[in-house]
Amino acid sequence: MDVDRAKGETYEEQHVHGVYEQIASHFSSTRYKPWPIIERFLKELPDGAIGLDVGCGNGKYLSVNRDIFIVGSDRSSNLATIAKRHAPHSVLVADLLHLPHPLHTFDFAISIAVVHHLSTPERRVEALESILQTLAPNGKALLTVWALEQEGSRRGWTEGDDQDVMVPCVMRGSKKGAARGEEVGGGGEDRVFSRYYHLYRKGELEGDVERAGGEVVEGGWERDNWWVVARPRVML
Repeated sequence: MDVDRAKGETYEEQHVHGVYEQIASHFSSTRYKPWPIIERFLKELPDGAIGLDVGCGNGKYLSVNRDIFIVGSDRSSNLATIAKRHAPHSVLVADLLHLPHPLHTFDFAISIAVVHHLSTPERRVEALESILQTLAPNGKALLTVWALEQEGSRRGWTEGDDQDVMVPCVMRGSKKGAARGEEVGGGGEDRVFSRYYHLYRKGELEGDVERAGGEVVEGGWERDNWWVVARPRVML
């Protein structure tokens, strides 16, 4: 195994996957309202469309449109267990870089706030390629990542800040805000878990999509996130 790849996997296991396994139930309790742009994307799909939610978390997007079918996946078995409540959709535990789906098959995919957890540029491009390869030739994917440009938010990151950061998640009974982090309800003593994020600059996601063999159809900024709708590049 490539040394850098092995380091990336180990780092993400400690600072991403292991954290979500521990905070899954509390994290899920704070994620229940769909973002408008994602809800619109799903509701505009034709009836009968079949697609993927890669990194589905608690599965809050699985039931947005009851006229389509979504196969959700997440690296966290605890989050996947929660997501399975959204019948009749299917949910499984899977690694983003090793998706167990047939290639060039699905009508659509979404991956919401997931790719920014990959710890190297190469692994982020590989993640996007993994998603795009599942799409049929006319399929499309909605992808979102955290933005570096968050001057107006409580986190307050700006263009001059580091792009690779550790974001605290505070588990406590209180619901009060925590600067540049999150608080989720819990009991007993406070516990702080830190997750790795790569904060994307303007235009960076589009560049990664192109390097992954995709074409950007549209994109923008919403709620401190960069988003794109992408499709597989047509080979002439």
